[in-house]
Amino acid sequence: MKLLLLGATGGVGSHLLRQALAAGHDVTVLVRDESGLDDAARHKPDGVRVVVGDATSADDVAEAVVGQDAVLNAVGSRRVRHPVEVEVGEALLPAMQASGVRRLVVCSAFGVGDSEGDASALQKIFFHTVLGKVYEAKEAADAQVRASGLDWTLVYPTRLVDDPATGDVVASEHLPDGASTQVTRADVARFMLAQLGDDTWLRRTAVLTGA
Repeated sequence: MKLLLLGATGGVGSHLLRQALAAGHDVTVLVRDESGLDDAARHKPDGVRVVVGDATSADDVAEAVVGQDAVLNAVGSRRVRHPVEVEVGEALLPAMQASGVRRLVVCSAFGVGDSEGDASALQKIFFHTVLGKVYEAKEAADAQVRASGLDWTLVYPTRLVDDPATGDVVASEHLPDGASTQVTRADVARFMLAQLGDDTWLRRTAVLTGA
């Protein structure tokens, strides 16, 4: 499958890139600076096409999305005062529609939108203070995705950790009582890739956490 990956230099995105290549996909990565890619991708092995550009640029995204079968969006705002999720959506969604690329899997965050109702009181305080602008941007961007008419899946992982993949996660519309409150980035990437061949979460939001 031909995939466009946004956010390939980030925590979840770097796992997505490695796992997608291991699975035999052809991956195009759109990055501002290819030096941020891990060593294997930076040396451009078979299956990797690196496009240097900006995920908030309509022209750059339109170039990268042509000919793809699906898009994996793992972009996350590194500057909490200037989140980019809405700008990425404004560039990506029209480009996908114009190119006829329908499948989109997005890594958002637990606590965004309706999932806030499953958060603890302490988590809610953190979401509204430290991450306030980022979560507002994610909620607006996710609304864009839901209204796009594309074949989307939104993934809401709980607290992300860098432990090795467990291969054992819980996906649900709501965080189950007593469930873990963290999930590995590698497991999130694995779940996102799995959606490319599974319609279970098509046009749905999956809260994802460790088992």
